[in-house]
Amino acid sequence: MNHRERLLELQSELHAHEAFWRPSPFQVRRPAWCEAHPALADAVLGLDEATLDRFIVDPDAVRAWLAPRLSVAERLEALCAVREVAPRGLPPRDPRADLFIPGRKLAQIEAFAAHGPAAAAPVLEWCAGKGHLGRRLALLDRVPVRLLEIDAALCHAAERLAEGSGVEQRVTCGDALDEGARRHVRGHAVVALHACGELHRTLVRHAAHDHAHSYRIAPCCYHLGAADGYRPLSREATLALDERALRLAVTETVTAPRNVRRRLARDQAWKLGFVALRNELEGEAVRSFKPVPASWLSLDFADYCRALAVREGVRLPATVDWDHWLAVGERRRDEVRRLEVVRHAFRRALEVWLVMDLALGLEAAGFHVQAGTFCERALTPRNLLLLARRTA
Repeated sequence: MNHRERLLELQSELHAHEAFWRPSPFQVRRPAWCEAHPALADAVLGLDEATLDRFIVDPDAVRAWLAPRLSVAERLEALCAVREVAPRGLPPRDPRADLFIPGRKLAQIEAFAAHGPAAAAPVLEWCAGKGHLGRRLALLDRVPVRLLEIDAALCHAAERLAEGSGVEQRVTCGDALDEGARRHVRGHAVVALHACGELHRTLVRHAAHDHAHSYRIAPCCYHLGAADGYRPLSREATLALDERALRLAVTETVTAPRNVRRRLARDQAWKLGFVALRNELEGEAVRSFKPVPASWLSLDFADYCRALAVREGVRLPATVDWDHWLAVGERRRDEVRRLEVVRHAFRRALEVWLVMDLALGLEAAGFHVQAGTFCERALTPRNLLLLARRTA
């Protein structure tokens, strides 16, 4: 199946089943599919905690459970099955070069470096951070490397790390979204490991005119830079996606530590408790919910809600039974967590559709494109990779 065929097949299924994935249970108390498919709703709402915990780390178990209840689940699995990009053997790293790289990040860099051909042109690491990937490729393929990074502190760190590595490296501190940044692309093998949202899409949008030697892109955080909605990269892509729908593609948290998942669970319960209180005061409605400052989670639940009420313009009564609304929030979170099992069955399909759109955009720009995986999802759920080289 080529990229166009895969995109169109996924697009058809996502269009046909959008009632299952567009409405967020966080914002809609009961998505409409619950009434249309009561047996499925009863089944997900009846899931026990142990099963839900298993579903977090085992997507195969989710699909096996859903398949007899939601027939499209098996079809989506087949459409999302992309092959691993053929790896190449890498010589051992110098362990002294790894001292400042966290273990999971190091493993992702090593997997990314191994899945793709040797660089046949100077490397440009796009949104480079401290330049760990660029230095690895420079040492591996004996090519000069340029790093592009917006954060001045990270640029300085990259310069310090390069001093003792023996690589030919230049650091450019600048915004990848500025038009001037594109001049650095010309003649380079561009690599982007988990460049977020519009930071990776801008490479594809201008690929026809930027004269890159090649691209190697592992996309991430598709919602960033899409506050006004997703702008497709290819003519074939007709799926209308807002920022909320794009977030669905990256909700998988298999790599998050247990304490992080607990913190996220409490955060969601508190938000849902406030939403329930607001609905009681102002009536049921779907309202936007902006991110909450992390510092507010150091407050207790009552002060957290008071801070939110001020921000959202909600007039609270003189007395509030905070224990009651916290309990409501926790019950709602239990419901949301279960209803999201169905919605999450579509997130990989949405992500693969987005990556196919990128692939078609690069093909239209004159590149031969290969799409595949570069590591297991246990290392990172964002394990899809695009390799693009000029056709002439």
